[in-house]
Amino acid sequence: MNNDKNKRIVFLDYLRLIACFMVMIIHAVEPYYFNQNGDLYIANKCDAFWVAVIDSAARSCVPLFVMASSFLLFPLRITAGDFFRRRAVRILIPFAIWLGVYVWHFGIKPLDVVFNFPMAAGHLWFVPMLLGLYIAMPLLSPWAEKASKREVSLFIGLWFFTSLFPFIRRLSLITLGEPSFGAVPFLWGECPWNGFGAFYYVSGFFGYMLIAFYIRKFVPALSWAKTMAFSIPLFAVGMAIMAGGFYFLIPGGDTYPVHEPYGAAVRLEMSLEYCSLGVAAATVALFLVIRKFTAEGWFYNRIIRPASEASYGTYLMHMIVLAPLVGYFKGMLPTPACVVVVAVCSFVVSTIISCLLRKIPVIGKFIAG
Repeated sequence: MNNDKNKRIVFLDYLRLIACFMVMIIHAVEPYYFNQNGDLYIANKCDAFWVAVIDSAARSCVPLFVMASSFLLFPLRITAGDFFRRRAVRILIPFAIWLGVYVWHFGIKPLDVVFNFPMAAGHLWFVPMLLGLYIAMPLLSPWAEKASKREVSLFIGLWFFTSLFPFIRRLSLITLGEPSFGAVPFLWGECPWNGFGAFYYVSGFFGYMLIAFYIRKFVPALSWAKTMAFSIPLFAVGMAIMAGGFYFLIPGGDTYPVHEPYGAAVRLEMSLEYCSLGVAAATVALFLVIRKFTAEGWFYNRIIRPASEASYGTYLMHMIVLAPLVGYFKGMLPTPACVVVVAVCSFVVSTIISCLLRKIPVIGKFIAG
């Protein structure tokens, strides 16, 4: 931490920027396995390899955002009312403004955003999910204040079991065939009239919230040597699960191009689901490494911290910048080079715009968070 009155947690600023850049990596690589109609389309074996590797390497982005929020906020140190008011200003108002921008920019019908985020701005799914965790925090905070290391470990262990569910569902299809209730393999109490199975309440992004809390409360700062000795093998295992699962599930064997309906792409992403085992392993590894980023000084105060403070606005607006860049560079550069160039340009441009918007008197923070 630095010594200012806000007791800022320095590594979280680095983490937010890294996670934000990783989001743009993912969105820059998606056009190499989705076509303009939203179908699965992989042009050749080289693209298949790079998509598997690059997407897997960046897949921890959203869980890292969740862990950053939990590490900073959970358990609550203020009343629930104050917490919700602050989160509304910080999260809801900028979200509503940029939702309106996307409605206008992409020609979305306003009614399309009444019940859910618009698919044309698919990255906005993150905000309602995060708000759901915020709603749960006041309920869980009294327990977290008193919970022992063993108790928290038990719930994290249960959560890691639920991270196997994408694979168990696939195994269910292979073993039992098409389920009698329909196309979705239901597990342990799930059925068409009940989506809340036995492990529902200890699954999802809730687990990342608990892991961040566990690390902050029970895991002391480790040396670089111990951190890397633990994190490198863990990240490698996560990458192997993610990239291997994606690459070897590509339909059609070695026959390219691969062109299948959208549902095939969803099935292909089984090992890349944000709350699956490989992503969880890589996320914990990266979080522990980034926790060591505590350097301050001129670069931190003039570049990292302002960019981190503007990172929510960067996230909200980046698709408006990224989409045309993909259209321009794709086909001009080799796949990995194109992904990196598009992600870097999108990140830099969006960050600069967000920082400038935050400087607008009175309303700047309502626009860019």
